Amino acid sequence: MRKTLTVLMALGALTVGINTPAEDIYIDVPGHVANCLRCHDGGDDHPVLEIFASPHAVLADPHTRFAKDGCAACHGESIDHSRLPAPAGGEPAEIAFRGPHRSDTETLNKTCMNCHAGADMMHWHGSDHDFKDMACVDCHTIHTRSDPAMDHRGQIKNCTSCHTEQHAEMHRAFAHPVREGQVTCTDCHNPHGGSGPSDLKTMTVNENCYSCHAEKRGPFLWEHQPVREDCTQCHQPHGSVHRDLLVQRTPFLCQQCHMGQFHPSAALSGTGLPSDEIPSGSRSLIGRDCMSCHVQVHGSNHPSGVGQTR
Repeated sequence: MRKTLTVLMALGALTVGINTPAEDIYIDVPGHVANCLRCHDGGDDHPVLEIFASPHAVLADPHTRFAKDGCAACHGESIDHSRLPAPAGGEPAEIAFRGPHRSDTETLNKTCMNCHAGADMMHWHGSDHDFKDMACVDCHTIHTRSDPAMDHRGQIKNCTSCHTEQHAEMHRAFAHPVREGQVTCTDCHNPHGGSGPSDLKTMTVNENCYSCHAEKRGPFLWEHQPVREDCTQCHQPHGSVHRDLLVQRTPFLCQQCHMGQFHPSAALSGTGLPSDEIPSGSRSLIGRDCMSCHVQVHGSNHPSGVGQTR
């Protein structure tokens, strides 16, 4: 991406030109912003000028903080820095988001929260990421046309750079279609904190799951108690080596609870598979095993479905 700056001394301002294969954007920048851009003119490694194509640098609305204060809206007045910048032996910016003079996390987050304080941010204080002393800029990039954290691919890269265990689970044989682009991390989680466990967007795990799997919600005439309690008792949401994202292969998963004398009471194992040598082996180990008969495992409304068979 090629960027150009043209100084218009008669107007006391800069005309910023952002040239891309798709469009040309030219913006007359006021003097208080032009003063910063004469040094911070960006470049391919640090595309500062792209901020003018983002929501963070709206000059057309005089009520926005950037229109009124320019760069100082986020970086502070930085008067000493403007007189003699740090690379020349002077002072760093009053609020620096990156680099060797980066400000402390509390200062950085307070700057962002001056605008982004409501909606999804209401649970930030006390959240897991807050306790880990994370700053907003650890995930978000501001001086860019499109924040990678708000993009599907960039979001996954951001999240999995820390959550490596979940990254590995996503690559298992059975997983939610995150890599295919049909599901994102923020479809289930609110990284800024949530009222439920694991920063979920809802109060409970089940409510989160029901937002997509509504057919499992019920109410059912015959309920399966573990289903009503917590989906993750049987399912591993980020990915599993077993079908249907199960935490363990059936029938072994089922037999952790169902070992009554009214039904097969012997613990099943792979040695009980029917074969030429063992023609009388257990058929509960083949096909869909338990679910060959108990097809409505999440619950049934059939009058004779007490065993979730109909």
